[in-house]
Amino acid sequence: MNRQSPVSTARWIDREDTLAAWLHAHAGAADAIGIDTEFVRETTFYPRLALIQLAIDADIVLVDPLTCSIAPLRGWLDSGTARCILHSAGEDIEALRGVLPDGPPRLYDTQLAAAFAGLGAGIGYQALVASLRKLDLPKDATRSDWLRRPLSPTQLAYAEQDVAHLGALRASLDALLQRRGYTAWFEEDCARLRQRAHDRIDEQPQRGLRAAAGWPIEALARLRSLLLWREHNARLLDVPRGWLLHDEHCLDLAFSPPDDAEALAVRTRGQRALRARQRADLLGQLHRPPEAGFVAATQRPDAAPDGAHKRMLAALRAHVDAEARRLDLPAGLLCPRRTLEALATTGRWPDEPGGWRQALLAGPLASLLP
Repeated sequence: MNRQSPVSTARWIDREDTLAAWLHAHAGAADAIGIDTEFVRETTFYPRLALIQLAIDADIVLVDPLTCSIAPLRGWLDSGTARCILHSAGEDIEALRGVLPDGPPRLYDTQLAAAFAGLGAGIGYQALVASLRKLDLPKDATRSDWLRRPLSPTQLAYAEQDVAHLGALRASLDALLQRRGYTAWFEEDCARLRQRAHDRIDEQPQRGLRAAAGWPIEALARLRSLLLWREHNARLLDVPRGWLLHDEHCLDLAFSPPDDAEALAVRTRGQRALRARQRADLLGQLHRPPEAGFVAATQRPDAAPDGAHKRMLAALRAHVDAEARRLDLPAGLLCPRRTLEALATTGRWPDEPGGWRQALLAGPLASLLP
């Protein structure tokens, strides 16, 4: 296997007009553009974009979003027909939300394509390049500081390689998808993945906290209200949710609200983003009774599965596993676990995912329900 050179030959762009000129030079001629990002989010709610890598054929540029607006990219994509090739696009879609609020158009996710192509679920970029291109890529800069300037030669080489092979991977994967007959399903899943660009707030976050499954409905509604308060303020302050309140704090405070500000301070000591103003607002939130309609609409978390529920899940999973073997697809790709849990709990196919999965599985799985 060939080892890729650790030296970057990509062009560095730190001016908007230079980026616009580079894109204009490829206008109308490119059928695809490889895209990757580097970002940091350890201390923020929203990812902070640190670098964007673009590849059109063998022409690769590294764009510095700290000094250069990448707005020209949106206009170029909207005015053309080039496919946007990304690998494991979910986090990149989130990082690019500021410039591509509807997500990359004509998305092609090589990790998703690899799963449909029979190469396994969740395969990493380096492993996919090794499998299809027989190249050993450097991995030294994966967790480095992408906000520092200048970037090191190792970082630059790593960043370049992250987009250098996307076009070739797409060509190889397209051939496998067509041979296996999964192109249409793959295209549908890419369109669904692109919907992640729309930043929707979960209006029932308490459903994820199984410890509250048996709570009185008023306390559960208070927990829901508290979790929504945390979500709103984490976004407003651009801090991680856990810097305001950990889940354990939310459960504790919602079940037994503190009497006063002093008690609240004691029970939330050490929360770095919970300042005096937020504590005062939080105390009012905890002592404000939720409206009757809010209480009535509050959904309970799924209780810990009992024996009958576990047997039902096992039967559903057995059918999915058998179908996955027949289709030569990963079972998790065919039907996510959360879909089976929702089906076993509610007795109906959930709203998501629909499409080809629902057409293929909803009827047979429903026949297994009591």
